[in-house]
Amino acid sequence: MSESEMIDGEMGEVAPVGRVEPGHGTGKRRSAVRFASAAFACICLVSVAFGAWVISLGPMPLERARQVSTTIVDRNGKLLRAYAMADGRWRLPVDARKDVDPVYLNLLLAYEDQRFRSHGGVDPLALARAAGQLITRGHIVSGGSTITMQLARLMEPRRERSLSAKLRQIVRALELEHELDKDQILNLYLVLAPYGGNLEGIRAASIAYFGKEPKRLSLAEAALLVALPQSPETRRLDRYPDAARAGRNRVLDRMLEEHRISQEEAAQVKARRVRR
Repeated sequence: MSESEMIDGEMGEVAPVGRVEPGHGTGKRRSAVRFASAAFACICLVSVAFGAWVISLGPMPLERARQVSTTIVDRNGKLLRAYAMADGRWRLPVDARKDVDPVYLNLLLAYEDQRFRSHGGVDPLALARAAGQLITRGHIVSGGSTITMQLARLMEPRRERSLSAKLRQIVRALELEHELDKDQILNLYLVLAPYGGNLEGIRAASIAYFGKEPKRLSLAEAALLVALPQSPETRRLDRYPDAARAGRNRVLDRMLEEHRISQEEAAQVKARRVRR
């Protein structure tokens, strides 16, 4: 066999560089189409299931949440007498703009929900911050719940703390923001917030603890009333004054960190004992 024939034979056995076998690209495309179809089907199933779950929640219990104690007032609207509700709770109607000291309102929103006026019921930044604090510190520092989400929980109280419960709060918060304006949401929160025992709402708490309406509150009183709903039973003034004081001081520390109050103001308030 000649040298040229040997070279030709060897070259004939080598496939051209870059050659693609027939059907190779078509198989990849088919796999991609199958994956996309499966993903789309999963998304549809999850969406349908989630929609069915939301529908199963039923309507929000707004009428029940709006029930308050029967009150007797004079011609000027001053409260003369209030009666407990059928279940023994004291819950008084309130209008934040007319009935509550701005000092308290500013502390409440600064501590619980700084973007209350701008978010749509859920604050993604607060949720992300809460998740980051949980990861870095190993325990819950802040829950990330907005005032609207807290209101949703108060309207439908549940003992468990789970992902399902948090998701329910989020859905209800979005519904509340659709049904009510910001002032209505804030007013309803101020009616339902727990303050220990059978006291609910800022007015019932202020009258019971300080003997006055919440129209004029000191910084110490306002900080205490912000702290109590976070743990109303373990911070009850009539049982755990030291825990109530610690909660109040925690609010003050946060406000000091954010430069909302001065060092002198914080020190003066912390020096005061809490009393009923």
